[in-house]
Formats: sequence, structure tokens, C-alpha cells
Amino acid sequence: MAKRETFRSLIAANCRNSALLILLMTAFFVGIGAVFGKALFEDAGIGVIAGAVIAGIMLLIAWAGGESAVMGINGAHEITKSDLPRLFDVVEEMSLAAGLPMPRVYLIDTDCPNAFATGTSPDSAAVAVTAGLYNKLTRDELQGVVAHEMAHIRNYDIRYSMLMAVMAGGIVMLSEIFLRMSFFTSGRRRGGREGNAQAIFVLIGIVLAILSPVLTALIQMAMSRQREYLADASAVEFTRNPDGLANALAKLAADTTPMEYSKTTESMFIVSPALKLRGGMDSWFSTHPPIEERIARLRALRS
Repeated sequence: MAKRETFRSLIAANCRNSALLILLMTAFFVGIGAVFGKALFEDAGIGVIAGAVIAGIMLLIAWAGGESAVMGINGAHEITKSDLPRLFDVVEEMSLAAGLPMPRVYLIDTDCPNAFATGTSPDSAAVAVTAGLYNKLTRDELQGVVAHEMAHIRNYDIRYSMLMAVMAGGIVMLSEIFLRMSFFTSGRRRGGREGNAQAIFVLIGIVLAILSPVLTALIQMAMSRQREYLADASAVEFTRNPDGLANALAKLAADTTPMEYSKTTESMFIVSPALKLRGGMDSWFSTHPPIEERIARLRALRS
């Protein structure tokens, strides 16, 4: 008989996966740095050092103030209870239901309804909602969305998602630096056998620079989809009301108001912001499972 997964086992798995991601991220940056160093300077050691330094800086940013950086990227600003009392009441209720500390609350000034949570742990967590979400949802629907985000906090999805966002941002930055530098150093490469060997490394580096962000996005997509289903189920556990979140997701899917967002943090939102740009249509490469499937699963929990 298969062992039943509990939220405690999920938390433990997420913590292990986060530690593994840190190791893989460091190894990836060092490896890709070695290729870039060999291609640009004919010295893999320079690239190894640069990759290790960049990985260390990105991890330090994630742990020291990653949630603030993510909020800043998405144009969110912190608010107090006097600003939106109804929102704070809902967040407080769901914090108690989940057995978690009260997270900081942020608002994103856009009419597009959406929300996300971030942080390295429940003690440093923060929840952001858009003005459109607050204004367009009923209290029960708002409660369902907030419960979903509290589930991400309880399950430590927020740490893993933030590390993935930091990793994706670092890879994109490293790839752009390489592509720019390879253009400016193309005229200084030597001929002969050594020049041919360097040209091979340049070609490998260009391929890695182009494919690495794509591969990172695919990893984000694969990991995010299952986490969304689990957070939806946990939200029902907190609210005892499947219709609240189901109705909210239906409204979010029907609303095509576009919003500005960072590609590296797309997977953090309860509904992909890219969905709005595609006219509400899910794609094979979406970071989220189909909304219709999520709603159907939630409706099934009523029986």
C-alpha cells in the first residue's frame, strides 16, 4: 500500500529539494562559467571563479532579502491594516487556519486580478495581491486565493519558487553577459589549432546561453504544476469551502486585463500573468496546470 503523503512529508521534501537546488544551481553556474571562461578568455578557471561568485551572490540575495527583491520586481508595495482592513482580516484568518505567523502584506497597483507569496520560510513570508484581485472578488473568493497562498507558505513552496526565480534570473544575466562579450571579443581570437578549439567552446557557449534560460523555464513549469494542485487542495482544508477558490479561479481565467510581470517570477502567481496576454488560453509551456482542470478538481471536493 502506498504511503499517504501529508503536509509534513511535503514540507520535508520541499526542504530537501531546496537544498538540492542550491547544490545544482552552484554546480550549474560553475560549469557554465567554465565553458564561458574557456570560450572568451581561453581560461576555464576564470569562468569557474566567476560562476561561483555569481552563484554565491544570487543565493545571498535570496536569503538576505529575496522576498523584498521579488516584490520590487513586481511593483508591489507593503501596506498596513488601515489601508485595506478587509484584506488583512482575511490574511489573519487564513494564517490562523494554517497555523502560521502573520505574513507581511503587499499590494500591486494593477487592475489584473492575481496574487503570489514569497519568502524563505513562514517567518519571513509575504503575500502580495493586486488591486484588481481585491476589488473584483467576493470575500469568500478572496479567502480562497489567500488560503492558496498560505498553503504555499506552509508547504515551503515559497522557498523553492524563490530559489528557482533567482536561479533563472542569474542564468539569464550570465547568458546575456556571455553573448555580449563574445561579440566584442570575436575579432581577437587566434587562428590555427588553438583558435579552432576556442571556436568550438564559443559555439558551445552560445548554445548554452540560448538554451539555458529555456531549460530553466521548463524545469520551473514541471515543478510548479504539481505544487499548484497541492496548494489548491490545502486551501480547501483551510477554508472548508471549495467553491470560494473555484469561483475565484473562474473569474481570474475570464478576466483578460494584462499586467506587467517578470518572466522569472511568473510561476509564483496563482494564475500565470502570461495567460492574460494569450487571451485566457493555456499552453503546453505554461508554468501552471489548466485552470479548467484545477476548477474541476476543486468542484469534486464538494462530494
